[in-house]
Amino acid sequence: MANSEDPRAIQSAILAENPGERELALMLSPAAGEFIELMAQRAQSITRRHFGRTISLYTPLYLSNFCNGGCLYCGIAGDRRAKRAVLDEAQLRHEMEAIKSMKLEELVLLTGERMPEADVPYLKECIAIASEYIHNVTIEVFPMEELEYRELATAGCTGVSLYQETYDQVVYEKMHRWGDKRDFFNRIDAADRALRGGLRTIGIGALLGLADPRFDMLCTYRHAKYLLKNYWQAGVSISFPRINPQLGGFRADHPVDEKMLAQYIFAMRICLPEIPLILSTREPQRVRDGMAGVGISKMSVASKTTVGGYSDDSEESTEQFSISDERNIPAFCSMLRDKGLEPVFKNWDATYRDPAHYEHVTS
Repeated sequence: MANSEDPRAIQSAILAENPGERELALMLSPAAGEFIELMAQRAQSITRRHFGRTISLYTPLYLSNFCNGGCLYCGIAGDRRAKRAVLDEAQLRHEMEAIKSMKLEELVLLTGERMPEADVPYLKECIAIASEYIHNVTIEVFPMEELEYRELATAGCTGVSLYQETYDQVVYEKMHRWGDKRDFFNRIDAADRALRGGLRTIGIGALLGLADPRFDMLCTYRHAKYLLKNYWQAGVSISFPRINPQLGGFRADHPVDEKMLAQYIFAMRICLPEIPLILSTREPQRVRDGMAGVGISKMSVASKTTVGGYSDDSEESTEQFSISDERNIPAFCSMLRDKGLEPVFKNWDATYRDPAHYEHVTS
Protein backbone atom coordinates (compact mmCIF):
# COMPACT_ATOMS: atom_id res chain seq x y z
CA MET A 1 0.00 0.00 0.00
CA ALA A 2 1.23 3.49 -0.82
CA ASN A 3 2.83 5.50 1.95
CA SER A 4 0.39 8.16 3.21
CA GLU A 5 3.34 10.57 3.40
CA ASP A 6 4.23 10.11 -0.29
CA PRO A 7 3.20 13.32 -2.11
CA ARG A 8 2.94 11.50 -5.45
CA ALA A 9 0.56 8.91 -3.99
CA ILE A 10 -1.63 11.63 -2.45
CA GLN A 11 -1.77 13.62 -5.68
CA SER A 12 -2.66 10.48 -7.63
CA ALA A 13 -5.44 9.74 -5.15
CA ILE A 14 -6.93 13.22 -5.56
CA LEU A 15 -6.92 12.91 -9.36
CA ALA A 16 -7.97 9.24 -9.53
CA GLU A 17 -10.73 8.38 -12.01
CA ASN A 18 -12.56 6.01 -9.66
CA PRO A 19 -11.24 6.64 -6.13
CA GLY A 20 -12.09 4.18 -3.36
CA GLU A 21 -11.19 3.53 0.26
CA ARG A 22 -7.44 3.44 -0.41
CA GLU A 23 -7.55 6.87 -2.06
CA LEU A 24 -9.81 8.23 0.67
CA ALA A 25 -7.33 7.14 3.35
CA LEU A 26 -4.56 8.98 1.55
CA MET A 27 -6.65 12.15 1.22
CA LEU A 28 -7.58 12.03 4.92
CA SER A 29 -3.93 11.79 6.03
CA PRO A 30 -2.24 14.78 7.69
CA ALA A 31 0.20 14.99 4.78
CA ALA A 32 -2.70 15.56 2.37
CA GLY A 33 -3.29 18.91 4.05
CA GLU A 34 -0.55 20.28 1.79
CA PHE A 35 -2.79 19.53 -1.19
CA ILE A 36 -5.91 21.25 0.15
CA GLU A 37 -6.20 23.62 -2.84
CA LEU A 38 -6.00 20.78 -5.35
CA MET A 39 -8.60 18.86 -3.35
CA ALA A 40 -10.88 21.92 -3.27
CA GLN A 41 -10.64 22.37 -7.04
CA ARG A 42 -11.41 18.71 -7.67
CA ALA A 43 -14.29 18.70 -5.15
CA GLN A 44 -15.83 21.83 -6.65
CA SER A 45 -15.63 20.41 -10.16
CA ILE A 46 -17.33 17.18 -9.07
CA THR A 47 -20.00 19.05 -7.10
CA ARG A 48 -20.90 21.22 -10.08
CA ARG A 49 -21.02 18.20 -12.37
CA HIS A 50 -23.54 16.37 -10.18
CA PHE A 51 -25.45 19.20 -8.43
CA GLY A 52 -24.94 22.18 -10.70
CA ARG A 53 -24.69 25.50 -8.89
CA THR A 54 -27.54 24.73 -6.51
CA ILE A 55 -27.62 24.49 -2.71
CA SER A 56 -30.64 22.69 -1.23
CA LEU A 57 -31.98 24.29 1.96
CA TYR A 58 -33.76 22.83 4.98
CA THR A 59 -34.45 23.79 8.58
CA PRO A 60 -34.71 21.75 11.80
CA LEU A 61 -37.59 21.88 14.28
CA TYR A 62 -37.10 20.61 17.84
CA LEU A 63 -40.32 18.97 19.02
CA SER A 64 -39.02 17.99 22.46
CA ASN A 65 -35.87 18.07 24.54
CA PHE A 66 -36.99 15.46 27.07
CA CYS A 67 -34.28 12.80 27.17
CA ASN A 68 -33.17 9.96 29.44
CA GLY A 69 -29.86 9.46 27.65
CA GLY A 70 -26.46 9.82 29.26
CA CYS A 71 -24.48 11.31 26.37
CA LEU A 72 -21.50 13.17 27.77
CA TYR A 73 -21.40 15.63 24.88
CA CYS A 74 -25.09 16.63 24.72
CA GLY A 75 -26.75 19.68 26.24
CA ILE A 76 -30.09 17.90 26.75
CA ALA A 77 -28.75 14.68 28.36
CA GLY A 78 -30.84 13.35 31.22
CA ASP A 79 -28.55 14.78 33.92
CA ARG A 80 -28.40 18.32 32.47
CA ARG A 81 -30.36 21.03 34.25
CA ALA A 82 -32.03 22.10 31.04
CA LYS A 83 -35.52 23.50 30.90
CA ARG A 84 -37.63 20.68 29.43
CA ALA A 85 -40.38 21.29 26.90
CA VAL A 86 -42.48 19.44 24.34
CA LEU A 87 -44.71 20.97 21.68
CA ASP A 88 -48.43 20.24 21.81
CA GLU A 89 -50.58 20.38 18.67
CA ALA A 90 -51.41 24.08 18.95
CA GLN A 91 -47.75 24.98 19.54
CA LEU A 92 -46.62 22.77 16.65
CA ARG A 93 -49.07 24.41 14.28
CA HIS A 94 -47.84 27.81 15.44
CA GLU A 95 -44.27 26.73 14.67
CA MET A 96 -45.28 25.35 11.29
CA GLU A 97 -46.98 28.60 10.34
CA ALA A 98 -43.76 30.44 11.15
CA ILE A 99 -41.65 27.98 9.14
CA LYS A 100 -44.06 27.92 6.21
CA SER A 101 -43.78 31.70 5.97
CA MET A 102 -40.06 31.22 5.26
CA LYS A 103 -41.00 29.38 2.00
CA LEU A 104 -38.90 26.36 2.99
CA GLU A 105 -40.10 22.97 1.77
CA GLU A 106 -37.83 20.61 3.71
CA LEU A 107 -38.07 20.12 7.47
CA VAL A 108 -36.28 17.89 9.98
CA LEU A 109 -38.19 17.06 13.19
CA LEU A 110 -35.98 16.34 16.20
CA THR A 111 -36.39 14.90 19.71
CA GLY A 112 -34.20 13.41 22.41
CA GLU A 113 -34.17 9.69 23.15
CA ARG A 114 -37.45 7.76 23.36
CA MET A 115 -39.55 9.16 26.21
CA PRO A 116 -43.24 9.05 27.24
CA GLU A 117 -43.45 12.74 26.32
CA ALA A 118 -42.18 12.07 22.76
CA ASP A 119 -42.71 8.49 21.60
CA VAL A 120 -43.72 6.93 18.26
CA PRO A 121 -47.45 7.85 18.45
CA TYR A 122 -46.46 11.45 19.24
CA LEU A 123 -44.02 11.52 16.30
CA LYS A 124 -46.63 10.04 13.99
CA GLU A 125 -49.07 12.81 14.92
CA CYS A 126 -46.41 15.52 14.52
CA ILE A 127 -45.36 14.21 11.11
CA ALA A 128 -48.96 14.18 9.89
CA ILE A 129 -49.43 17.79 11.05
CA ALA A 130 -46.12 19.00 9.63
CA SER A 131 -46.92 17.34 6.28
CA GLU A 132 -49.93 19.64 5.97
CA TYR A 133 -47.53 22.59 5.74
CA ILE A 134 -44.26 21.21 4.29
CA HIS A 135 -43.78 18.81 1.37
CA ASN A 136 -40.69 17.01 2.66
CA VAL A 137 -40.72 16.01 6.35
CA THR A 138 -37.87 13.95 7.78
CA ILE A 139 -36.84 13.02 11.32
CA GLU A 140 -33.73 12.99 13.50
CA VAL A 141 -34.82 11.05 16.57
CA PHE A 142 -34.20 7.78 18.43
CA PRO A 143 -33.68 4.41 16.67
CA MET A 144 -36.86 2.41 16.05
CA GLU A 145 -38.05 -0.95 14.83
CA GLU A 146 -38.91 -1.55 11.18
CA LEU A 147 -42.67 -1.55 11.79
CA GLU A 148 -42.41 1.75 13.68
CA TYR A 149 -40.56 3.33 10.77
CA ARG A 150 -43.28 2.01 8.46
CA GLU A 151 -45.93 3.75 10.59
CA LEU A 152 -44.06 7.03 10.25
CA ALA A 153 -43.64 6.58 6.50
CA THR A 154 -47.40 6.08 6.21
CA ALA A 155 -47.93 9.32 8.18
CA GLY A 156 -45.84 11.26 5.65
CA CYS A 157 -42.23 10.91 6.81
CA THR A 158 -39.81 10.68 3.87
CA GLY A 159 -36.47 10.06 5.56
CA VAL A 160 -34.37 9.85 8.67
CA SER A 161 -31.02 11.19 9.82
CA LEU A 162 -29.34 8.92 12.35
CA TYR A 163 -25.75 9.74 13.19
CA GLN A 164 -23.63 7.03 14.76
CA GLU A 165 -21.75 9.80 16.66
CA THR A 166 -18.59 7.66 16.55
CA TYR A 167 -17.82 4.30 14.97
CA ASP A 168 -15.16 3.62 17.63
CA GLN A 169 -16.93 1.18 19.96
CA VAL A 170 -14.62 1.86 22.92
CA VAL A 171 -15.14 5.62 22.71
CA TYR A 172 -18.86 5.10 22.00
CA GLU A 173 -19.30 3.20 25.27
CA LYS A 174 -17.42 5.89 27.18
CA MET A 175 -19.52 8.70 25.71
CA HIS A 176 -22.90 7.02 26.26
CA ARG A 177 -23.03 6.40 29.97
CA TRP A 178 -26.55 4.95 30.16
CA GLY A 179 -29.82 4.70 28.25
CA ASP A 180 -30.94 2.98 25.06
CA LYS A 181 -28.38 4.87 23.00
CA ARG A 182 -25.62 2.91 24.72
CA ASP A 183 -26.45 -0.01 22.39
CA PHE A 184 -23.92 0.56 19.58
CA PHE A 185 -25.26 -2.11 17.21
CA ASN A 186 -28.92 -1.22 17.67
CA ARG A 187 -28.06 2.28 16.53
CA ILE A 188 -25.90 1.33 13.57
CA ASP A 189 -28.49 -1.19 12.32
CA ALA A 190 -31.33 1.36 12.52
CA ALA A 191 -30.49 2.70 9.06
CA ASP A 192 -31.32 -0.72 7.58
CA ARG A 193 -34.56 -0.91 9.54
CA ALA A 194 -35.60 2.57 8.42
CA LEU A 195 -35.04 1.84 4.73
CA ARG A 196 -36.74 -1.54 4.97
CA GLY A 197 -39.60 0.27 6.70
CA GLY A 198 -40.33 2.43 3.67
CA LEU A 199 -38.36 5.62 4.31
CA ARG A 200 -36.61 6.74 1.17
CA THR A 201 -33.63 8.76 2.45
CA ILE A 202 -31.06 8.14 5.16
CA GLY A 203 -28.57 10.63 6.56
CA ILE A 204 -25.48 9.37 8.37
CA GLY A 205 -22.37 10.89 9.89
CA ALA A 206 -20.04 11.07 12.87
CA LEU A 207 -19.80 13.80 15.50
CA LEU A 208 -16.30 15.01 14.75
CA GLY A 209 -14.19 15.38 17.85
CA LEU A 210 -15.35 12.37 19.86
CA ALA A 211 -12.79 9.94 18.44
CA ASP A 212 -10.04 9.84 15.81
CA PRO A 213 -11.78 11.76 13.01
CA ARG A 214 -9.94 9.96 10.20
CA PHE A 215 -11.17 6.61 11.55
CA ASP A 216 -14.71 7.94 11.79
CA MET A 217 -14.57 9.35 8.25
CA LEU A 218 -13.37 6.02 6.84
CA CYS A 219 -16.14 4.18 8.71
CA THR A 220 -18.74 6.69 7.52
CA TYR A 221 -17.57 6.07 3.95
CA ARG A 222 -17.87 2.30 4.43
CA HIS A 223 -21.34 2.70 5.93
CA ALA A 224 -22.45 4.88 2.99
CA LYS A 225 -21.10 2.41 0.43
CA TYR A 226 -22.89 -0.45 2.18
CA LEU A 227 -26.20 1.42 2.17
CA LEU A 228 -25.82 2.48 -1.47
CA LYS A 229 -25.17 -1.13 -2.49
CA ASN A 230 -27.94 -2.75 -0.48
CA TYR A 231 -30.64 -0.06 -0.76
CA TRP A 232 -29.91 1.31 -4.20
CA GLN A 233 -33.35 2.91 -4.54
CA ALA A 234 -32.79 5.05 -1.44
CA GLY A 235 -30.95 8.33 -1.12
CA VAL A 236 -27.93 8.52 1.21
CA SER A 237 -26.44 11.75 2.57
CA ILE A 238 -23.57 12.56 4.92
CA SER A 239 -23.29 15.37 7.49
CA PHE A 240 -20.14 16.71 9.12
CA PRO A 241 -21.09 18.02 12.60
CA ARG A 242 -18.32 19.12 14.94
CA ILE A 243 -18.53 19.40 18.73
CA ASN A 244 -20.11 22.74 19.63
CA PRO A 245 -20.48 24.53 22.97
CA GLN A 246 -23.49 23.19 24.94
CA LEU A 247 -24.87 22.92 28.46
CA GLY A 248 -22.44 20.71 30.36
CA GLY A 249 -19.24 22.18 28.91
CA PHE A 250 -17.99 19.07 27.07
CA ARG A 251 -14.77 19.57 25.12
CA ALA A 252 -13.63 17.43 22.21
CA ASP A 253 -10.83 14.93 22.87
CA HIS A 254 -9.91 15.00 19.17
CA PRO A 255 -10.62 18.57 18.02
CA VAL A 256 -11.11 19.14 14.30
CA ASP A 257 -10.06 22.56 13.06
CA GLU A 258 -11.52 24.30 10.03
CA LYS A 259 -8.79 23.18 7.64
CA MET A 260 -9.22 19.57 8.71
CA LEU A 261 -13.00 19.83 8.28
CA ALA A 262 -12.55 21.18 4.75
CA GLN A 263 -10.08 18.41 3.92
CA TYR A 264 -12.50 15.72 5.10
CA ILE A 265 -15.40 17.20 3.12
CA PHE A 266 -13.32 17.49 -0.05
CA ALA A 267 -12.08 13.91 0.32
CA MET A 268 -15.61 12.57 0.78
CA ARG A 269 -16.89 14.50 -2.23
CA ILE A 270 -14.11 13.14 -4.44
CA CYS A 271 -14.85 9.57 -3.34
CA LEU A 272 -18.66 9.88 -3.19
CA PRO A 273 -19.48 12.19 -6.10
CA GLU A 274 -23.25 11.69 -6.31
CA ILE A 275 -24.52 11.92 -2.73
CA PRO A 276 -25.55 15.11 -0.89
CA LEU A 277 -22.99 16.38 1.61
CA ILE A 278 -24.50 18.56 4.33
CA LEU A 279 -23.17 21.38 6.52
CA SER A 280 -25.38 22.80 9.26
CA THR A 281 -25.57 26.08 11.15
CA ARG A 282 -23.26 24.56 13.78
CA GLU A 283 -20.50 26.08 11.66
CA PRO A 284 -19.61 29.79 11.57
CA GLN A 285 -20.44 31.98 8.60
CA ARG A 286 -16.93 31.97 7.13
CA VAL A 287 -16.82 28.18 7.03
CA ARG A 288 -20.28 27.80 5.48
CA ASP A 289 -19.61 30.55 2.96
CA GLY A 290 -16.36 28.93 1.91
CA MET A 291 -17.73 25.40 1.67
CA ALA A 292 -20.97 26.17 -0.21
CA GLY A 293 -20.73 24.50 -3.60
CA VAL A 294 -17.22 23.23 -2.89
CA GLY A 295 -18.18 19.73 -1.81
CA ILE A 296 -21.25 20.81 0.15
CA SER A 297 -24.55 20.66 -1.73
CA LYS A 298 -27.09 20.99 1.09
CA MET A 299 -27.26 23.33 4.10
CA SER A 300 -29.56 24.21 6.97
CA VAL A 301 -30.72 27.80 7.28
CA ALA A 302 -32.34 30.02 9.91
CA SER A 303 -32.00 27.17 12.41
CA LYS A 304 -33.28 27.22 15.97
CA THR A 305 -32.11 24.57 18.44
CA THR A 306 -34.67 25.46 21.09
CA VAL A 307 -38.11 23.88 21.44
CA GLY A 308 -40.54 26.45 20.06
CA GLY A 309 -37.74 28.60 18.72
CA TYR A 310 -39.40 29.82 15.52
CA SER A 311 -42.50 31.37 17.05
CA ASP A 312 -41.01 32.15 20.48
CA ASP A 313 -38.00 34.41 20.90
CA SER A 314 -37.20 32.93 24.31
CA GLU A 315 -33.86 31.09 24.27
CA GLU A 316 -34.06 29.84 27.86
CA SER A 317 -31.79 26.82 27.85
CA THR A 318 -33.88 24.30 25.94
CA GLU A 319 -31.22 24.15 23.22
CA GLN A 320 -29.19 21.03 22.44
CA PHE A 321 -26.14 23.00 21.27
CA SER A 322 -25.22 26.53 20.23
CA ILE A 323 -25.53 27.53 16.59
CA SER A 324 -22.85 29.66 14.96
CA ASP A 325 -24.46 30.93 11.74
CA GLU A 326 -27.46 32.99 12.81
CA ARG A 327 -28.23 34.68 9.48
CA ASN A 328 -31.82 34.84 8.32
CA ILE A 329 -32.91 33.36 4.99
CA PRO A 330 -32.61 36.54 2.86
CA ALA A 331 -29.07 37.20 4.12
CA PHE A 332 -27.99 33.62 3.57
CA CYS A 333 -29.50 33.43 0.10
CA SER A 334 -27.87 36.73 -0.80
CA MET A 335 -24.49 35.23 0.10
CA LEU A 336 -25.17 32.18 -2.08
CA ARG A 337 -26.20 34.30 -5.06
CA ASP A 338 -23.14 36.50 -4.66
CA LYS A 339 -21.10 33.31 -5.07
CA GLY A 340 -22.99 32.35 -8.22
CA LEU A 341 -25.05 29.70 -6.42
CA GLU A 342 -28.80 29.24 -6.43
CA PRO A 343 -30.69 28.34 -3.23
CA VAL A 344 -33.26 25.58 -3.73
CA PHE A 345 -36.34 25.64 -1.48
CA LYS A 346 -38.59 23.23 -3.31
CA ASN A 347 -38.54 19.45 -3.06
CA TRP A 348 -39.57 18.48 -6.59
CA ASP A 349 -39.93 14.81 -5.62
CA ALA A 350 -42.80 15.43 -3.21
CA THR A 351 -45.28 13.56 -5.39
CA TYR A 352 -43.27 10.38 -4.97
CA ARG A 353 -43.71 10.01 -1.22
CA ASP A 354 -45.65 6.73 -1.40
CA PRO A 355 -43.54 4.34 0.72
CA ALA A 356 -44.58 1.45 -1.54
CA HIS A 357 -42.21 2.85 -4.16
CA TYR A 358 -39.24 2.55 -1.84
CA GLU A 359 -39.38 -1.01 -0.55
CA HIS A 360 -36.05 -2.62 0.21
CA VAL A 361 -34.55 -4.41 -2.80
CA THR A 362 -31.56 -6.64 -2.21
CA SER A 363 -28.70 -6.53 -4.66
